[in-house]
Amino acid sequence: MGEQQSGWGGRPVFIVDGSRTPYIKARGKPGPFSASDLAVSAGQPLLARQPFAPNDFDEVILGCMMPGEDEANIGRVTALRLGCGDRVPAWTVQRNCASGMQSVDTAAQNIASGRSSLVLAGGVEAMSRAPILYNSTMVNWLAAMATARTLPAKLKVLTGLRPGHFKPVIALLRGLTDPIVGLSMGQTAEILAHRFGISREMMDSFAVRSHLRLDSAHKQGFLNEIEPLYDTRGNVYDHDDGVRPDSSLEKLAKLRPVFDKPVGNVTAGNSAQITDGAAWLILASEDMVTRHNLPVMGQLIDSQWAGLDPAQMGLGPSYAMAPIMQRHDLDTPDLDYIEINEAFAAQVLACLAAWQDADFCREELGRDSPFTAIDEERLNIDGGAVAVGHPVGSSGARNVLHLLNVLQRKDARRGMASICIGGGQGGAMLIERTTG
Repeated sequence: MGEQQSGWGGRPVFIVDGSRTPYIKARGKPGPFSASDLAVSAGQPLLARQPFAPNDFDEVILGCMMPGEDEANIGRVTALRLGCGDRVPAWTVQRNCASGMQSVDTAAQNIASGRSSLVLAGGVEAMSRAPILYNSTMVNWLAAMATARTLPAKLKVLTGLRPGHFKPVIALLRGLTDPIVGLSMGQTAEILAHRFGISREMMDSFAVRSHLRLDSAHKQGFLNEIEPLYDTRGNVYDHDDGVRPDSSLEKLAKLRPVFDKPVGNVTAGNSAQITDGAAWLILASEDMVTRHNLPVMGQLIDSQWAGLDPAQMGLGPSYAMAPIMQRHDLDTPDLDYIEINEAFAAQVLACLAAWQDADFCREELGRDSPFTAIDEERLNIDGGAVAVGHPVGSSGARNVLHLLNVLQRKDARRGMASICIGGGQGGAMLIERTTG
């Protein structure tokens, strides 16, 4: 196969197949599918076309940030629903926006070490179903009511009930706000826009391009990784439904700032959409590839995780990609295609600018000179999360899967998938297409 040793050491790691659901835009109410429903729907056709049985997996690893109330250890719940059987261990990982990439990384490490040989790894999120919780005042009131033993005691507690008790805690908003620096993810994007001089027009132009590229990819049949969804009412979901083919600079210019009113530039139109979706990949050792005659999509070569200031979390890809480039003596022209998750248009543009900034590269990355500018015709060529959506637990796995499909379609050799992570981290994976 012409494989090389993985960056984890030990055995080479191959990706043999993958699939995902369409990404369904949240519309202010719970979506039609739970997180485990999404993961099962993406996984069933994937497993059905394999020459091995679901119980042949050594393990199942699923990334998810906020599973539902009936989905504790959603990895195990999903594995059982997929027919993997009682004896296949399954577990859930959480690394915020990179949970899906973390599952793939962990699977790769286990295969490289010899601990596993065949792993189902992916990510899922039903962001529309993020819970709405009682606030602590209401929780304490309910506890007091439950422990009051007499009618006078209960009446006394009852008289203490106030309108403020009914103010909910919206888990999605809390989850998208950094508890250390007290900033929403959108506010961190505003910081990066200011730091690197990224204008509103630049953000909106990037967003328009993301939508137009995704629309084109759908129309040309380039997204064969998508497995349709069917709800209980017979509705079919066969494409990423947040795409706006009619997107334009004129339309986006009318949107008001969301995170830094009134002077900010980050809007709903140049930010990733809140979305539900799932993605899976099958990873295998060389022995498993040979045993089952599996059609290899590519080889995972290396990965990197990085930490940085949570207030500038969007620069995570810049920090995570750089050590991989250094270890393999690469510059950006050596990467045929790149996928950087579009949490915000400003965030991706900031990553591109950072790699062109001599001071940043020297002080933050330890480089004597900047990287060669990334050719945007090789970056997110079928659109990204601004158009596709960003179900946080799933996006990292989707980026890897789609990069592999791009490399195959373009008959290209090497690519990098990367993602920023709320809390101030970044993740990246170097992938090479196996050509024979």
